[in-house]
Amino acid sequence: MRPKKVLVPVNGSKVDEEAIRLSCRLAKKAGGKIYVAYVIQVDRTLPLDAEVRPEIERAQQVLEQAERIAEEEDCDVETDPLQAREIGPAVVDDAIERGVDLITIGISYEREFGEFSLGTIIPYVLKNAPCWVLICREPIPGEER
Repeated sequence: MRPKKVLVPVNGSKVDEEAIRLSCRLAKKAGGKIYVAYVIQVDRTLPLDAEVRPEIERAQQVLEQAERIAEEEDCDVETDPLQAREIGPAVVDDAIERGVDLITIGISYEREFGEFSLGTIIPYVLKNAPCWVLICREPIPGEER
């Protein structure tokens, strides 16, 4: 697999950096670029284009950090904040719109009811993405090597 276009959805977690670095390395080998998207989830009580200032500012901070990481990796990057009702469908729609070859998703090691959980976004993306999906999960806390 030599992806020329890679989408990296981010949320400001510590695993974003590794997902971005990995995506840059993969895209650079193919002479491609990465797209980093931060999805602002808009409550159904608001219009979809509502200006949700704190979330917009957070998105800008996260995307600026993504640009710095890509610059360190000498990788061509485009960043976009997106507003949507649901994150999973927004990621899949963005991947389709951009015609990406790969989606790289960073995920923290989260437990729900004592068991590791993928949450709801990743299963949605895995089920509906029209391209390769790579999950970059952080090590289990306390078991890092």
